[in-house]
Amino acid sequence: MKQKKYLVAAMIFFSLYGSTSAQQSGLEEAKIAIAKSNDIYFQAFAKGDSSIFIGRYAKDCWIMAPNEQALCGDGAPLDFFRTAYHQIGLRNGKFITIDVFGDGKEYVTEIGFWQSFDANNKLFDNGKYLVLWKKTPEGWKMFRDSFSSDRNKQ
Repeated sequence: MKQKKYLVAAMIFFSLYGSTSAQQSGLEEAKIAIAKSNDIYFQAFAKGDSSIFIGRYAKDCWIMAPNEQALCGDGAPLDFFRTAYHQIGLRNGKFITIDVFGDGKEYVTEIGFWQSFDANNKLFDNGKYLVLWKKTPEGWKMFRDSFSSDRNKQ
């Protein structure tokens, strides 16, 4: 009887430990993919190449910029890129990831700060962001992208 209890306890321990390890592995994979994606995100603006930017997003994404209607779906990244590049003058930027959390299976959440630079490499805006990432057949992609400025717009 005691052997059976120990066996059951051991099975529970290893199943919990195994699932935690798998979650950690999935989360670490997501963190690495997000860091790589963030490293090349602003290259799209520096190079004027929307294809780099579009590749960061899931086909069913939402981009929720401040004081604007949400851009949704397959065309959202191109619409956002055109506005940011041609109307706002975005040419470079930086993400500062504070945390990535979640189960690492289908979705993870990233929180952090961002900075935007113009053609003269002058900081013109900065703020915070919250991104829900989705694991797709093409890898981790931005699924819901929401951000706001820390600057008082008048």
